[in-house]
Amino acid sequence: MAESVYTEDSIRSLDWKEHIRTRPGMYIGKLGDGSSYDDGIYVLLKEVIDNSIDEHMMGFGKTIDVRITEGKVSIRDYGRGIPLGKVVDCVSKINTGGKYDSGAFQKSVGLNGVGTKAVNALSNAFSVTSIREGKQKQAEFSQGELTKDHRVAKSTEENGTCIEFVPDDTVFRNYKYIMEYVESMIWNYVYLNAGLTIKLNGKKFVSKNGLLDLLQNKTRAEAARYPIIHLKGEDIEVALTHGEHYGEEYYSFVNGQHTTQGGTHQSAFREAVVKTLRDHFGKDFDASDVRTAIVAAIAVRVQEPVFESQTKTKLGSLNIAPDGPTMRTFIGDFLRKELDNFLHRNTDVAEALLKRIQQSERERKDMAGIRKLANQRAKKAAVHNRKLRDCRMHFSDNKGDDDKKLASTLFITEGDSASGSITKARDVETQAVFSLRGKPLNSFGMKKKVVYENEEFNLLQHALNIEEGIEGLRYNNIVIATDADVDGMHIRLLILTFFLQFFPDIVRGGHLYILETPLFRVRNKQTTKYCYDEREKQAALEELGAKAEITRFKGLGEISPDEFGGFIGQDIRLEPVMLNDQTQIKELLKYYMGKNTPERQEFIIENLRIEADKAAAELLAAAKEEDAHV
Repeated sequence: MAESVYTEDSIRSLDWKEHIRTRPGMYIGKLGDGSSYDDGIYVLLKEVIDNSIDEHMMGFGKTIDVRITEGKVSIRDYGRGIPLGKVVDCVSKINTGGKYDSGAFQKSVGLNGVGTKAVNALSNAFSVTSIREGKQKQAEFSQGELTKDHRVAKSTEENGTCIEFVPDDTVFRNYKYIMEYVESMIWNYVYLNAGLTIKLNGKKFVSKNGLLDLLQNKTRAEAARYPIIHLKGEDIEVALTHGEHYGEEYYSFVNGQHTTQGGTHQSAFREAVVKTLRDHFGKDFDASDVRTAIVAAIAVRVQEPVFESQTKTKLGSLNIAPDGPTMRTFIGDFLRKELDNFLHRNTDVAEALLKRIQQSERERKDMAGIRKLANQRAKKAAVHNRKLRDCRMHFSDNKGDDDKKLASTLFITEGDSASGSITKARDVETQAVFSLRGKPLNSFGMKKKVVYENEEFNLLQHALNIEEGIEGLRYNNIVIATDADVDGMHIRLLILTFFLQFFPDIVRGGHLYILETPLFRVRNKQTTKYCYDEREKQAALEELGAKAEITRFKGLGEISPDEFGGFIGQDIRLEPVMLNDQTQIKELLKYYMGKNTPERQEFIIENLRIEADKAAAELLAAAKEEDAHV
């Protein structure tokens, strides 16, 4: 092996934009293509909106306009506007901004002076315009380089700041904004900021009742066991109820920032709820019985918050303020007083809450024997089969670089041939494979005990490490990889039913995806193209010639491991499984997976007719185009 040379010439100093572009993960987490809610393009959007939110929190600007069209983003607020002499510095000089002045910004989320600089450096085109007192200043950049520094000019527009950017497509490959993710982000902003209106492509988002509105929308899917408890205090707001679902569901926020990975405030809340209810009812409940089926939201305002990364998805602060009480003490004292008082005043709610806890207790005890036997079978089965081809790095292992964090993936496949191809092609560091045997059970309407009684479900649960909840989830991405035929689609629906029925938190947490693989391979002697739909196939034929060879992939096992490596590598195409606020899981599963209903038959017939009409129209258009060419 050649000896490495380490001299003075090996030492490099990068300027701010080079560093961001070389190590983007340090600033925005994982890059991604937009298929996951925490991909980089959403972090860019959030970093700019956060600044507008901070202006609103300081009492300036009641409206924010957001527009996203074909990858271009425009965000206009009506705050004070950046001081005109500092416009260029604020978006291009690292560690520069108003957030270091505690008098100008208090309890804001953007404290590091990095956010807009990262957006600037990672955008092909970036423009900032500030309007203050009848004057405006504009500057334009490309990949962090100043391309045009406009002079200060007169303006008749309202005060505020407008930032426009186009993400760099060499950094964010094949990216697209999924509007459901963007709308969810916008809703969270308005829930947390009373009096704020955000317009997204002209659609208004506003909330009058804060976290009460959030939980009413989130629990519309599951019947709440009692009216939502809504409590507000200085620097804290809480809403909670219990439903009929499995697991726990939390929405936590710090200074208007959605902390999707929780943190010290969420942990303190979970602990305080258990202690408060134990004390109120005078019973030493098991913590899991108190928290099973809970749906809760908590928002706190923290001075100088410390997050575990620049993306601010997990709070690390131990105290509510540098010289204030600990997070545990602050949240614990609030709930011990306010929640306890509420339950004393609302005895009907207290009674319904107690019954829900007692129901969870009975179910847990009934499951104890089943779980013990199932665990013994699972350990025995693990010795005798290779259903799981594990990877080396897991979700819980990734405590280092944000670029590597949350990278582990589990592919759920059907049959030996498909699992064999993926296993040979995968990255053994971060990609694991779980092989199903035959079609899974249709679990719609069944109780949780079926997860332990059914060997396939029990082994899958153990592979994911979700028996005690998704806090122990071993893989950030769970990818359903089934054949693109009728059987494959059926198996996909059965797996989706399993997760929605028993582990909806995995779906709500943005962990579940569908793997998209090409339907066609089109090639001539020089070039091979993989096509994911009929349109891409026709485009490939036009490019390669009508005599090109066409292969239709009927199953994943027909794709060679060498080819598969390209489909699950850097250019992997994933379709996220999402639930919006209006999704009613029980009704959704009943419609698609319940006993055959006339409504479902009509749906299938109508959609077959639509697809047939669409196919006929495409064939007619192609024939006309061919005639014109001839």
